[in-house]
Amino acid sequence: MALLELRGVAKHFGAIEALKGVDLTIEPGEAVGLMGDNGAGKSTLVKIIAGNFPPSEGEIRLNGEVQHFHKPADARARGIEIVYQDLALCDNLTAAENVFLGRAITRKLGPFKYVDYRAMYGRAAELFKELKSETRPRDLVKQMSGGQRQAVAIARTRLAEAKVVLMDEPTAAISVRQVAEVLELIRRLKHQGIAVVLISHRMPDVFAVCDRVVVMRRGTKVADKPIAHSSPEEVTGLITGAIRAA
Repeated sequence: MALLELRGVAKHFGAIEALKGVDLTIEPGEAVGLMGDNGAGKSTLVKIIAGNFPPSEGEIRLNGEVQHFHKPADARARGIEIVYQDLALCDNLTAAENVFLGRAITRKLGPFKYVDYRAMYGRAAELFKELKSETRPRDLVKQMSGGQRQAVAIARTRLAEAKVVLMDEPTAAISVRQVAEVLELIRRLKHQGIAVVLISHRMPDVFAVCDRVVVMRRGTKVADKPIAHSSPEEVTGLITGAIRAA
C-alpha cells in the first residue's frame, strides 16, 4: 500500500484550472522529484498535499485512508511537513529554539511553568546527529550557512515525526558544498523511511537523490517514471513541451 496517494486531484481558481486530474503515489522512503516550468502546477499540488487549500476534485489518501485537510495543521497532524524555500527560520534564535518553535518543551515547578532549554538543546543535538549534520544546537541561525539552515528546517520536520517531507527548491541559492550537504540530508530522510517530494529546477539534484521524476506542464502530469529510465534531456523536453508525454 502506498504511503501517500493522490487520485484525480484538480484545483480551480475561478475560471483558471491550476491542476487537472493528477494521480500520484509515493512509497515510504521514496524520493520523488517534481519538475516543471513556472506555472506548471507544482506549487499548487504541494500546497494541496500540505493542507494550504483543499482540492476542487479528487482525493488524498494516507496509508489508504481518505484525508480532508482544512488547514496546514491538519496535514502536519497526519505526518506531512513542508520545508519552504525561505525556510521560515528566525535569525535571532538558536538552532534548537528554531527546531522547537511553537513546540517548546515545558516543565512545571509548583504553580509555575518554564521552558526546559536543556531538554530542547539535548533533543536538537540528537536530531542533528541523526542527520549527520555539523549544526550545533546553541549556534545562532543568522551565523549559519545555507546547508546548516536546511538542517535546522529538516530537523524540525523530524521532531514532528514526519512521514512525508515536501521540499520547495532547497538548493536554489546555496553554494556547491552546501548543495552536497542538503542532498545528503535528503538521503538520510529516505534511509529513515520518510518519503520526500522535491520541487527543484536543478536537474543534477533530482537525478542524484530521487527515485522517480514527475513532470508537470500546464496543470497536467505529463510524466511519472523511474529516474533510471529517464534522462535530463528527456525531462527538459517534457518541461518545454518538445516531448508531449512519457
